[in-house]
Amino acid sequence: VQLVESGGGSVQPGGSLRLSCAASGLTDSNYCMGWFRQAPGKGREGVASINSDGGTTYADSAKGRFTISQDNSKNTLYLQMNSLKPEDSAMYYCAAVRGRTWRLTDIPVLSDTPTLGYRGQGTKVTVSS
Repeated sequence: VQLVESGGGSVQPGGSLRLSCAASGLTDSNYCMGWFRQAPGKGREGVASINSDGGTTYADSAKGRFTISQDNSKNTLYLQMNSLKPEDSAMYYCAAVRGRTWRLTDIPVLSDTPTLGYRGQGTKVTVSS
């Protein structure tokens, strides 16, 4: 399994970015996909997830501003981020965890669990004026 993120960068507060995650090697659709982030000196935080049935979950910090979606024909996961704030600055990781659904708070840890979860190398988002 390989997950490759792209789309990070530097933006001013209030700006937007769209992160993409190209997935390969997932043998079936029974995966919960998600995004989590980690800021310097802080722990991992689940941002948004989409389960195998298409249901979505968002962290309170992301609700109303971020939208997770996927294009199954392209095996690509997206995270549209609007109204970005300086506190959104972090490394953002794409994750895939085997199973229909998982709690958003569990995805950052499960993504490192052998044979169960996977994550990419991350893409950096910096929000500053």
